[in-house]
Amino acid sequence: MFQSLSLHGQRLATTLYHECKMSARKIVHVDMDAFYASVEQRDSPELRGRPVVVAWRGKRSVVCAASYEARRFGVHSAMAATHAERLCPQAVFVPPDFTRYRAVSLAVREIFLRHTDLIEPLSLDEAYLDVTENKTGLATATKVASVIRKQIREELNLTASAGVAPNKFLAKIASDWRKPDGLFVIQPAEAENFLTRLPVGRIPGVGKVTEEKLAKFGMRTVGELRTRPLQELQSIFGRYGQRLFELARGIDENPVVPNRPTKSISAEDTFEQDVLLAETEPMIRRLAEKAWVASRTESRIARTVVLKLKTAEFRVLTRSQTPPSRQPLLKS
Repeated sequence: MFQSLSLHGQRLATTLYHECKMSARKIVHVDMDAFYASVEQRDSPELRGRPVVVAWRGKRSVVCAASYEARRFGVHSAMAATHAERLCPQAVFVPPDFTRYRAVSLAVREIFLRHTDLIEPLSLDEAYLDVTENKTGLATATKVASVIRKQIREELNLTASAGVAPNKFLAKIASDWRKPDGLFVIQPAEAENFLTRLPVGRIPGVGKVTEEKLAKFGMRTVGELRTRPLQELQSIFGRYGQRLFELARGIDENPVVPNRPTKSISAEDTFEQDVLLAETEPMIRRLAEKAWVASRTESRIARTVVLKLKTAEFRVLTRSQTPPSRQPLLKS
């Protein structure tokens, strides 16, 4: 009996500890709605209300983004452009303009900076913001998120969805909850109940393979995942088992990290026709030049070069080289 009370007390103390820990932070995750496609529709009125697919036409092209009108037909990013065309024959294909998208992304970031300096971009169209203390003196993180969305709509004529929560994990899930053009808040005390019925596939980082593996062991929802002891999850998933154990309980202590250093810089190209290996040198030199130019904006020095080649059979081959000396790989 005393052991039972002790264990209950320990669980209660752990729960209270994490609730206090979570309530100390106020995190907003902002995700622009169908960003590339929305920019195209904004700048070209004739595209508004039509299914827009941002991609080059061609059998080897992939979809960069799809408007919500195109998504109704099952079109989504990373899909082969030919498949998207079959799903939605009336789609309007627009070649991507990343220079323009980067400029809009910078304008969005300027809006973020009015509220906090703690901004961690994940890509051109989404970012985490720590607004535990905000520059504008707004009383709650929810008000900060509302104002940010309003400023994006009024100044950039675009929409964004936002999630507000005590940590990054929950904020990211929340931002997707009422897309497009939505705002959803998860309070610290609501986290575990909110997660219980959620499919494990909604956990960021759980891809198709991990989801299938979890289902194999009878864990299809976050609630079912939560019932499993840490040791069992670690035996199945190794070190990632600890992360799954914590996320199932809404625990994520990773801080928002502004100005995260770039891990890699790359350039790639897709060719309409197959190219013989002996003929690839000019293409490789051109891509190396692009990567070199992009690297000049970074303060870090590259030490490894990686070459990736995709064959006609869609096999991916990679080769890398790191010089043995301490001298930088590339010198200006």
